[in-house]
Order: sequence, then C-alpha cells, then structure tokens
Amino acid sequence: MTTATTGRTTATGAVGTAHTRVEGRDKVTGAARYAGEIPFTDLAHGWLVLSTVARGRILSVETAPVLAMPGVLTVLHHGNAPRLETDYVGMLGVPPDPTAAVFQHDRIPHAGWPVALVVAETPEQAREAAEALVVTYERQPHDIAFSAGRPDAYPADGHMPAVTEKGDLEAELAACAHVVDEEYTTPEEHHGMMEPHAATAYWDNGRLEVVDSNQSTTWVADELVKMFSLDPSAVRVRSEHVGGGFGSKGLRAHQVSAVMAAGALRRPVRVVLTRRQMFSLTGYRSPTAQRVRLGADAGGRLRALEHRSLNQTSTVWEFVEPSAGAARTMYDADAHRTVNEVVRLDVPSPAWMRAPGEAPGSFALESALDELAEKCGLDPVELRLRNDPERSPVSGLPFAGRNLAACFREGARRFGWADRDPRPGLRRDGRWLLGTGTAAASFPAGALPSTAAVTAEADGTFTVRIAAADIGTGARTALTLVAADALGVPPGRVRVLIGDSDFGPAGLAGGSMGTRSWAWAVTAAAGELRDRLVPGAAVPPEGITVRSDTTAALGALAHTERHSFGAQFAEVAVDVTTGEVRVRRMLGIFAAGRIVNPLTARGQLVGGMIWGISMALHEEAVRDHVSGGHYGADLAGYHVATHADVPAVEADWVDDPDPDDPVGIKGVGEIGVVGAAAAIANAVWHATGIRHRNLPIRPDRVLRADGGPRTGGPGA
Repeated sequence: MTTATTGRTTATGAVGTAHTRVEGRDKVTGAARYAGEIPFTDLAHGWLVLSTVARGRILSVETAPVLAMPGVLTVLHHGNAPRLETDYVGMLGVPPDPTAAVFQHDRIPHAGWPVALVVAETPEQAREAAEALVVTYERQPHDIAFSAGRPDAYPADGHMPAVTEKGDLEAELAACAHVVDEEYTTPEEHHGMMEPHAATAYWDNGRLEVVDSNQSTTWVADELVKMFSLDPSAVRVRSEHVGGGFGSKGLRAHQVSAVMAAGALRRPVRVVLTRRQMFSLTGYRSPTAQRVRLGADAGGRLRALEHRSLNQTSTVWEFVEPSAGAARTMYDADAHRTVNEVVRLDVPSPAWMRAPGEAPGSFALESALDELAEKCGLDPVELRLRNDPERSPVSGLPFAGRNLAACFREGARRFGWADRDPRPGLRRDGRWLLGTGTAAASFPAGALPSTAAVTAEADGTFTVRIAAADIGTGARTALTLVAADALGVPPGRVRVLIGDSDFGPAGLAGGSMGTRSWAWAVTAAAGELRDRLVPGAAVPPEGITVRSDTTAALGALAHTERHSFGAQFAEVAVDVTTGEVRVRRMLGIFAAGRIVNPLTARGQLVGGMIWGISMALHEEAVRDHVSGGHYGADLAGYHVATHADVPAVEADWVDDPDPDDPVGIKGVGEIGVVGAAAAIANAVWHATGIRHRNLPIRPDRVLRADGGPRTGGPGA
C-alpha cells in the first residue's frame, strides 16, 4: 500500500485543497482519447524503418518490391524526402537533435537510426512492408564503450557552464582531517512512459495540423515551423491528453516523418512508435561516471568539494547530463570545483529525463556525504545540517527560501531517526539484514514566459485557454483551482482548455516549471478580468476576454536562487544469501513551494520516490558491443519497480511558499526522484557494511561485494 499525508497549511480557497482530476472520469471510461486513438477520415499509417548497423552508410533502399505490396502508398527515404532546415536554435535555446530531421543523408551514426518510412492503408500493411524493406549498408567500425577516463572526453556547457571553481582544491584537501575520494556510476536509463509516442499530420486549406502527444504544443509547433520553413500561422499542434513524458516528448522522428508523408500524399498520416523503437528514437538518460572528492575539518565542516561527471552523447548532437550541477546548489566549501564532461560515441542522442543531472548527480554526491559522515563520526543528518549554506555556493546569490533543515528535522522525527544505531550490519530480521539511510534533494524552481486567455461567458462560467500540457501531473486540475481563486468563484464554474498551440505561446511541461509558469499567466489574466467585470452587469453573448503575457513580470524578478528542497529517508532489508534488496519503507519531506492540489502533488512526489527505488535497484539498459543495440529493448527486458517493490512510501511537505510567485508555487514534478536512490544505497551500506557505488544494486552485485572492512569496500 502506498500512503501519504498532506501538508498542514489551512486552505482558504480552492488552492491548497485536495481535488480529484477534472478529466479523471473521461480517462477511466475511455472518453479521453490519446494521440494514437483519435479517428480521421482517409487516414494512412506510417511505419519507421530503423538501421540495423551502428555506423556506416546506406548503399541502397530497395523500394520497388515493397511498393508492390498490398496497401502500400509510398516509401520515404534519403533519396526522395524533402530537404529540411536544421540550422536554427529551438525554443529551449539549443539546436535540434538531427535524429528528428529524418532522411536527409545516407550516413548512419548509430543503431536504430531512421532510414525510411513506409506508408500504407493500414498499420498492419505498413508494418509488414517495413519489415520486408531491404536496406543495404556499408558497415564501418563503431565505438559504444563508455567508461571513466576516456582520453577523448571534454568539458561541455549544456544549459549550464561546464566548469565552476573557486579556491585551491588540492591545498584544502591536503589540510583536511577527513577526505573522501570515490567514483560512482549510473547506467543508461529510459523514460518508459505508458503511452508511446504518436502523431497524426494533415494539411487543411494550406495549414499544417498535427495531433500529437507532447510536452509543449508551442515547442513542437515552433520546431516544425523552422524545420519545414513555414509561416508560424500555418502550423497548429494539438496535444490534449498525454500518457507520460518525463522529458522525452518534444520534436522527434515520428512527427517529422508524418508531416513529410502527409505532404506527399495529401491525406492524414499517423506514425506511432513501437516500444522497441522508443529505445532508439526518443532519448534516454546517459550513463554517468562521477568522481566526488570531499574534505572536511575535524568538526565536519566542508573545506573542499569536487564533483566531476562524465556522460556519453551521440556523434550528431551534444547533450550534457549535468550531474555535477547538483553540488552547485547543495553544499559550499572554501575550495569548490564542479565539471561536466561528455564523450561522443556511436549511440543515440541522450535527452532530458526526469530530474536531469540532479537524479544521477545526487546519487554520487549524497553517497559521498554519507561516506564522509562515517569518517567524521557524525550522524548523516547532522553533517548535512552543519553544511547547509546561507547563499548559493557558486553564484553567491541568496536563496529565495531554503527550508532543507526543516525537511530533515521533520523527516528525522517522523522516520524515527533518533533511535538509529549508526553502526552497520547489526540489525537483523530473520535472514534479512536491516538498514536505514538518508539523502538531501533539490531541484530548480524556474518559470518560462507564458500567455493565457480567460473569458467570462454569458452563462456565468469562465473559460481558460492556455497552451499547457498535462502529462499526467494533474496540471489541468491545478490550473482550474488557480483560476477559481483568482476569479473568486468555485472551481465548478471554471473550464480549462489546454494543449493547443493556437492558444498562444506558453512554457513547456518540464523542469518542474509547468504549473508555476502557467499559473502565473492564468492568475494575471483572471485577476485583470475580475477587475473589469461590473457586479450585476450582463456579460455579452460573445463573452469578455482578457489575455496575459508574463514575459515582463518574469524579467523583473529579483536575482535569487530558487529551488525546491527535500529530505529522503529509506529503510531496506538485504538477504545476503540471495542478494535480494527490498525497500521496506520510504519517507520524503519536501519544501516545494505552495502546494496547489495536495492530491496530485502527493502523486507526483510519491511517484518520483518510487522512480528512485527503480533507479537504485532495477533500471539498467545494456548495449551489445557487437551490434551497438540494446539487449531487451522493451518493458520485459528493461526492469522497473512494480507494486510488489513498494510496500510503504510516504510524502509530505513543510510550508514553503515562494514570496515572489503570485500563487507561491515552486514545483514538485522532479524533486521526488532526487536523492531517493542515494538514500536507498546508504541504507544498504547501513544494513551490510558494504558500499555500493554502482547502480543498480543488483543481487549479483550484493553477492559479489567483497565483504571486507565495514568502512566500505566498493560495489562491483
């Protein structure tokens, strides 16, 4: 059973009260249709063909036999596809991943590269023809070997500077009473959302319409405009219901190939990715190799901190998993150095995945903090409290609220931390060794410029239109509550329409910025509309509409460090005979701004913590060095946590409204993942006396652990 409690703030309006999802009935009855389910007249179906070699060139695509098969309409490939524009900067400030710009050349940079699209009258015909298409390649040697210490690794900025440093690191380390110098690794991980990527494209009176499953209709529409050199008014993207995104649902090969085919056939074309194709085409979290060096004085105060992280990227696109960024927020030291590096390999491009950087980075950093606490003879919670900075360690800016200490104190009280014997390997329950662990969590609280329109209808109701995306987070419901309070009416009088690029630009559902960005825009429009309405006066039949734009308001914000924080606690049981690790209970206490809807916020936080269980014990995508492709590229071979792995997970929060936000929001979508894997790994050490610095903590690694001194031999 999964349980949680709500925070203790007394709600005076709709915001802060538990509210079931406004679209919940539609989803459980099937009335809510997802991108791959919406019917279209004269719909054709596309099936992508992916390369079977990891590096090389296409020598030939034998289309004639396939075009003669029943129902086949066309085959698109590099020899006949329209040319695309790829020299531009996208909405997120980065150039597009060339994997999405399909069929532009004959080069193969990784296994699973899209080489053709077969379009037919039915999906069965398209699949049969795609599997029959013969593509001949010139094979070239490939390199997919990721490891620490590669000589071709180099620092890369990504969306933050590659390197930050201050002080003399080596001198401070030499002067420290206690030093930790260890390496930690995390494997390749995949998003694995329930709903596969799907898009339908068609042309309507000279306008491109795309019905999609994405995390931002604004983002996808903007990319299509630039890639196909279209007028912005000539593209509309809709995405009403999304069955999970986690960072992967931006512009991908399926939307672009569907648009190409719709243009060639002048009829609607739908492309749906298979689960196996998603492992190659929709991004993933790169494996990381991280080195953490910590030095502390006799009292446990940090004097030296170095966090270096290496991740892989493709040869066609540079993506940085900024794991070293975790240290830039959490802990200060007199000498402080962080570095993010990448190495280019013949692999698909990594991408954003829930808590990018922070999830793997917190595993390394918070594991190292636990090792330092052991060396210092300090309680792990106490060590973190002694090193809780008042200002940002790198920028030097003040925090717009940093309630990490409150999270740890409340969490320790409720978890029963004071009764913990710090010595490892002593507690037993039959054949199980028991242990507890903790870790800190943080995630940035950002906001993106957004527009919203709120209309007072003649019947006394209100309609909100905003290009938001509800990717399962409950954003539609949260915005209903925000709008109701801003208008001073019950939520039942508010209807929120989302997922349409025609509603005007809005921020994406990602980076825990969605609800904060959209709520700001909705509050501004609703507040102005409320001021304009005359009590007792009739609203005209066409209604009264007010539109907002938060660009100026966000630009005027004071320069501070804005983050959500949290404290994770875990209890595990380890069977040293079988190597099995079971999480018995978890508690997360978070300072994540004002909680709009306790019901869905709890779901987000608990879901993130369960992801941490999955990250710590199960998730690991493995590549075949011969083919360059995956072993078990499906949800049978790629293991994730299930109900049987999650007996008791509890999430709660402390009061932590952001004073600069009109609703007080920070964000809850990603912080639940952060620190969870480290808390579990630290608990495994407490149970066994063996450190596991390589995820996941598989049974074979538990059995192969050296069983040496309880100061901690490395995991296998």
